Amino acid sequence: MTAQHTDNTGWTGMVAVDDTELAVTDTGGTGIPVIYLNGQFATQGYWRKTIAELGPGFRHITFDERARGRKSKESADYSFEAAVRDVDAVLAARGVELAVLVGWSYGAVVGAHWAERNPERAIGAVLVDGAFPYDWLDDAMEQRIRTLFKRLSWIMPLVRPTGLAPRMTAAQQAESNIELGKLSRERELGPVLDAITVPVRYVVASGTSFGSKGDEQEKIRAGLDSATTRNPNIRIGAKVASNHGAILRKDFRAIADSVREVAGMPPAARR
Repeated sequence: MTAQHTDNTGWTGMVAVDDTELAVTDTGGTGIPVIYLNGQFATQGYWRKTIAELGPGFRHITFDERARGRKSKESADYSFEAAVRDVDAVLAARGVELAVLVGWSYGAVVGAHWAERNPERAIGAVLVDGAFPYDWLDDAMEQRIRTLFKRLSWIMPLVRPTGLAPRMTAAQQAESNIELGKLSRERELGPVLDAITVPVRYVVASGTSFGSKGDEQEKIRAGLDSATTRNPNIRIGAKVASNHGAILRKDFRAIADSVREVAGMPPAARR
């Protein structure tokens, strides 16, 4: 089934796009729509605490990307541009013209690109520990990524039935991660951030992320300084104690506060 219109009572089903279908949940209601963009291999379930914190005053739309979760179908295209098209497909299927975007990690980069390309449709964006313009990908890192996913390939089939691992090969996952590194380079992501004309708030974690070493992650986050200096629409909403993997679970209140801010709610209504 493909959704064709808004349903104020809420809806869960499949949305067709390209050669695949995506599992979508829409709480419905009359509040400001918020669409949540997952981490690279994460699922819509990661947003439960943020959604509960924001409550029924917002309309919450979540979805699992291609071959992620338990229900979204496989595809011949796992590229970044496909991920951006999927945002369009979900919003169109649910009849949503204007929305706040909330993206974590990979989803933050998707959100930044979508907001820059669609200023008339993006109310604002909250980017959670991602979309940092920094040249972290070199030949050595590329090899590390390929090695990491190759080492994990034996366990993926065991975890897939739970929906916690994508139905993608190790090579496909590695290529997706490498593409992200290329898109994150200052010369690639910097101009995108500079061109954003809607309110953007970053919620920034501390410490490491999966696969990082030492202070690599903090160096990457420092790449945001130039973007906030050049574009007054972009600000850091919060720097929190959680690391990259725990931020949605532990600092959902900070994320919700930034959502309320970019949605234009007055300070007194943000809690």
